[in-house]
Order: sequence, then C-alpha cells, then structure tokens
Amino acid sequence: MLGLGLWGLDRSGMWRDEAVTFQVARRTVPQIWRLLHGVDAVHGLYYLLMHAVLTVHPGEVVLRLPSVCAAALTAGLVAALGARLVRPRAGLWAGLLYAVSPMAGHYAQEGRSYALVAAGATGATLLFVRAVRAVRKGSWWAYGVVLGLTCWLHEFAVLLLPAHALTLALARAGARVWRGWGCAAGAVGAALVPMVLVSRAQSAQVAWLREPTWDTAAALLRSCLGPTNGVYAVCLVLAAVGLTAVPGRRGRPTCAGVALPLLVVPPAALMLASQVAPLYVHRYVLYALSGAPLLVAAGAERVATAMGRGWANTRRAPAAVLGCPAPSVALDCPAPAAAPGCPVPSAALGRPAPAAAPGCPAPAALPGCPAVAVLTARAAPRSARLSRLRALGPALAGAVAVLLALTHQLPLLRDDRDPARRPDDLAAVSRAAGRMLRPGGAVLFLPAQTRNVALTYPGAFRGARDLALAGPAPASGTLYGTEVGAAELRRRTARLERMWVLADRDLLAGRWRVGDATERAKLAVLAGDFVPGRELVRGDVTVRLYVRRTAVTRTPAPPTAPPRPAPR
Repeated sequence: MLGLGLWGLDRSGMWRDEAVTFQVARRTVPQIWRLLHGVDAVHGLYYLLMHAVLTVHPGEVVLRLPSVCAAALTAGLVAALGARLVRPRAGLWAGLLYAVSPMAGHYAQEGRSYALVAAGATGATLLFVRAVRAVRKGSWWAYGVVLGLTCWLHEFAVLLLPAHALTLALARAGARVWRGWGCAAGAVGAALVPMVLVSRAQSAQVAWLREPTWDTAAALLRSCLGPTNGVYAVCLVLAAVGLTAVPGRRGRPTCAGVALPLLVVPPAALMLASQVAPLYVHRYVLYALSGAPLLVAAGAERVATAMGRGWANTRRAPAAVLGCPAPSVALDCPAPAAAPGCPVPSAALGRPAPAAAPGCPAPAALPGCPAVAVLTARAAPRSARLSRLRALGPALAGAVAVLLALTHQLPLLRDDRDPARRPDDLAAVSRAAGRMLRPGGAVLFLPAQTRNVALTYPGAFRGARDLALAGPAPASGTLYGTEVGAAELRRRTARLERMWVLADRDLLAGRWRVGDATERAKLAVLAGDFVPGRELVRGDVTVRLYVRRTAVTRTPAPPTAPPRPAPR
C-alpha cells in the first residue's frame, strides 16, 4: 500500500478540495480557528494537523504524505483483523486486497482527511474486537478514545456505532459486553455534540448534494469489490461464500459478522438519511471499504479449507486393502516380551509372517515398541516440514491471485495518477490564465469559489486586479475572501473596456443558478454590458475574455469578387 501510494504522488496539480486544505493549513492557528466558526468545522482537526505538517515544507507531496501513510496503516489493520478473526493467511489476503483496491489508492493520494478517517475507523474496529473478547473492563476505553478522535476528523465516522452494535447482536453478546460498549458509545456521542451543533449551522456547504439512488448503491458496491468485471465477479462470489460464516459461537464475533455491518451499515444509514436531507458522498464513508476485503478473505478461507479437506481425504491411506492381512504385529519388535503393548511376532509363535500384499499399508505404530518409536522420531521433522509447506501453499496461492487482480486493475491505477482524472486541475487553470493575463489586467471570479485558483497558484495573477474582492480570505475568516456588493461591483466595472473572467463552465452555460446577489450581479453585468471573446477551457473552469459592447467595432465585410465573364 505504501508503494502504490507513493507511485505518482507528485501530480503537479491540486484539485479544488486539496487546494482548500493547502491554503487553509498554511494560515495561522488563530486564523484557522476563526474560519471554523463560519465554515468547514467538520474538517477542523484535520486542518490543525496539516498546519503542523505543512510547517515542515509547504508542498503538494508533503500535503498528500499523511494520506499515504494512513492508507498503509489501514491495510495493516485490515490484515490484523483478518488474522485475529480467522487466521494469518486470511489476514494476509485481506490486507493485500485493500492495498490493491483502486478506491483505496485514489484517496491515499489526496490531501484530504478521508484516508486518515479510514485508518482511525479500522483501528477502532480492531480495538472493538479485542474488547469484546477481553475479560478486563478497561478494554473499552481505548476503543472509545480512538473512535472519538476519528469522529472529530469527520463526524460521519459516528456511523460505526450502529455497525458495531449489529456485530454484537449477530454474535449474541452478553450483558457485560453490551454494557461496556454502551458506555464507550455514550462517551463518543457526548464528545461529538459540539461538532454536530456547529456543523448543522454550516449545512449550506453541502447544498449541492442530491438524493442517492439504487444506482448509487450499486456503484459503491462495485468500487469496494473491484471496478473491473473480472475482479468484481470473483470477489462478489467469495463475499457471498463468506456470508455463510456470519453466525458463530455465542459471544465471539466472526470475521463475516464484523465485516458485513462495517461494509453495509454506514453507507446504508447515510443514504437513508439523504432521502430527507442529502448528505451522501461516497468519500464520506470510505472507511466502510475495510469490510469488503475482510468479507472476501473470509469466503476465500472457507473455500481453501474445503479444498484442503477434500485433498486430505483423497490422500488418506485405506483402512484395509483387498488381499492385505491386518497388521497384527509390529515387524521390527525385537522380542515377545518387549515393551508393554508390543505384540508377540508371529515368527516367535512358530507361524510364518504373513506376506505383504501389493498396496498393503505399513503396520500401525504401536506405543511402547522401541523400533517403531525410532522410525516415528526420524519421520517427525519431515512430517513437520510437509505440514508447513501444506499451510504455506494456500497462503501463497491467494497472494498470487491478489497480484493478478492488481495486474488486471493496473490501468485504472495508472490513469488515476493523471491530474485530469480529478474534478479539476487548478495548476492547469493557472497556467492557462498566465498565458492570457497581463499585469494590471482586471479579473472577475465567477463564482467566488474559483478564486481558489489564485489563492493556491498566485504567480499567474500577480499584478492583476480582483474586481469583486473586498477582504482577503485569511483576515476575513472565509475560504475565498469577502466580496463587494452588487452596486459596488457595477461601479468598479463601469469604465472597463475589457476584463478576464474565470468562471465555472456549467454556470456560464446556464446549467445551474446562483443565489447570492453579488453573483447574480456579475452575470447581469457580463450579459448586459460585455460580449465574450477568446477563451481557454481547463476541466470545469473557463478562462474567457469579455469586451465592452461599445468598444467592439464591426469588421467590414470582405469585398465580393466580380462575376466571371460568360464563356464565348
């Protein structure tokens, strides 16, 4: 996971959410604290953490390194869960499956909090399993602390609580376990109350979300199990096999009993809540991905165990072969009065030893027979080596299968390293603006969020005039700065002959509308007083020149050619 995360980490361009992390984390702590009172309180702890990280070196690679390390930690925690709940080879398969997942690789390379939330949620799940199986009462405190910190990284991690409650119900846990978990869950909920109250007042930030559908759920399942057809089909079958192992011993959660609620409950709960107030985005429940490789590994373990039993049955020696007399003696027993339990050889009784028939198995070793004991001792190391090889074979076979899955999905992982695969590439927009802007030129950002380009890559805008800006972002406690009112905007643009506009392409095309008065004034000024000129489009952002209508001169029509004379 660490290797895949570091591969292509420097994409030479941030997209809008990463850019917000970059420019907010570089503010002072008082400025970050002031910002959180107005917007993005849900990411407050992450911004403070990244403030410390970017103090070392403010760069794109350093911005993404915490996510890479968190993804590697998550893969190890998934493996630890599989080893604890099933056996080490199942943990190996689960950890490798998480590492090669394109969904995990995507968020391992983003400067946002979601990979860290996934690590915290998986660690909390491992502590949950340990607490359920532990006898000590204090085992739940570590679980509550880790889950509480994870919820402060992103509040939707609290949906782990109903997932773990379902695991306890499936395991038929006792009253003591329910009591310990209930105390920890209550502490987590109480610690999260301030975050919930503040974030509710900032719900306008997610007003762009829409209600999820059945297609949304199907797309999430495909992303978790494998986006390519072959990997998805195999993992879906193995996950279905793993579901047969959900029940277990009373009070002992199984791997499937932990993985299934982890995979299903958080996304399902958020999708159901989004039917009333849309809140669902798949990255908000990235931590649920940890349940998919565990469920697939549980199914693979059941298949491998069944195949191993079948192979052992075919290799087992028959109890009696036709024509082979029962081995009533120990052939190498030295004397009739040998150790207790050693039968008297037939030759000593005056009868010839029975001839061994073809295919006759060797006589069973009898306890106390010295010669047989020596043979058994000599065969023990060889038997142990064969046992280790038989145990290692399926583990290596599963690892090779995961390697094949990685090879099959490698084109997806390679394409994901392209900045164009993100919603936008602010570095490309900045380069386009730098080729067209000149010092002293006027720039209008439409809507205000597109100013993120200038805040993240300011070099291209050095010397340009921001027509709508009233106060800078850090000092005003906002993400993109404060803007002037509609009247002041009209005054500032009244004498301009030309200006450059960085605008959302869908907004210019009329595919969505803005509600802010200043944003509506921007559109009205452009539509009424200016005409569009040349432009460059980079992703979702358009860099376009606007010229005042009165300054536009009509180009005279080219003279028409005289008619050709008719042929004689």
